[in-house]
Amino acid sequence: MTATYILPDFLTATLGFAVFLVGAETNARVVVLRRFNIPEPVTGGLMMALLVLAIHLATGFDIGFELNSRDFLLVLFFAGIGLNARLSDLLAGGKPLVLLSILTILTIIAQNVIGALGAGLFGYPLQAGVLFGSAALIGGHGTAIAWAPDVAQASGLAGAAELGVAVATLGLVLAALVGGPIAKYLIETHRLSPDRPDEVNTIGITADPDRAGAEINHKSIMRTLFYLNVAIILGFFLHAALQEAGLKLPLFVPCLIMGIVIANLRAALFPNARPVTRTPSLALISEFALGAFLAMSLMSLQLWTIAELGLAIAVIMLAQTVFTVLFVIYVLFPLMGRGYRAAVLSAGFGGFALGATPTAIANMTAVTKRYGPSPIAFVVLPLVSAFIVDIANAVVIQTIVNF
Repeated sequence: MTATYILPDFLTATLGFAVFLVGAETNARVVVLRRFNIPEPVTGGLMMALLVLAIHLATGFDIGFELNSRDFLLVLFFAGIGLNARLSDLLAGGKPLVLLSILTILTIIAQNVIGALGAGLFGYPLQAGVLFGSAALIGGHGTAIAWAPDVAQASGLAGAAELGVAVATLGLVLAALVGGPIAKYLIETHRLSPDRPDEVNTIGITADPDRAGAEINHKSIMRTLFYLNVAIILGFFLHAALQEAGLKLPLFVPCLIMGIVIANLRAALFPNARPVTRTPSLALISEFALGAFLAMSLMSLQLWTIAELGLAIAVIMLAQTVFTVLFVIYVLFPLMGRGYRAAVLSAGFGGFALGATPTAIANMTAVTKRYGPSPIAFVVLPLVSAFIVDIANAVVIQTIVNF
């Protein structure tokens, strides 16, 4: 019998901080990781996940993690993205938002076609194609687990949940690795540069340290945390109201929305107040939140679930990755304008299509920290991943499962 130890939440968070620091130190020493824009928490998180895998293979002892702190950090980060958004950026993001939504729907369809073909090739029911496709990839672990019972009932497939989790796990790893190299290729091939090079960029949050009142001190940190907490509190109320109305969205989406509302109302009503938007304090808190979240997410992956599916998952995921890379470079990047913002969104979409929204944000952050800011990209992609994906994915998956 396999023994399992679940690390308590506080120790999980502490280990997550250590894992991030290991990743940062490793990236500082290994040039190739920096050259291809591999995020620091990805490096550390995958190193820890490989260590946990080695312990599992050598002893049969499994290590699990409580992740409540991780989930709060995700909400904190997206509230910061909202607090950083200017109304002008939102208006400028209208056309990219529509285009990216259409491309996302096309990707969902293509992933399920590839998944169904692969499922048939390896003797799985065709309905299992959604678990090799958008349910596990663009949908992530939560969507795969949610749809697994429907797939099992429709097809008689045993172990549908395990299949979905394994595909989502490998997808998350691949997503963290392909986004940076895609952006490096596009930016350096086309000699691209930021539209607003004067802005200072950190972890997806642009900051202007020269503004009056924008310095980092204990009061600026406290002020920023206060507004972030207010955005999260209001986000909880909005989330509950949306659920009552029958609209199911991840909690971070209402918190992102309330961050946007607070930032722009505050700027309109109190134009002379000390700044919160685009400040180094907000950038610092956001960098901490996303880095720790992603480190904990990747270190908690159970990589041994992938090996159990062998050749089928290897071949199908190779096909999904090749499609994603080619689609991003030859379809998404040209349609999004072939500019610097399009390259940053390409890095994000590579992470988002194969993994999850936080991975996409981490990919874009690694790119913008090296090459320069792209604030609209950090508003557009989370809105698409939150509002469009769940609805479009549900329609496509339901159609395939009931076929």
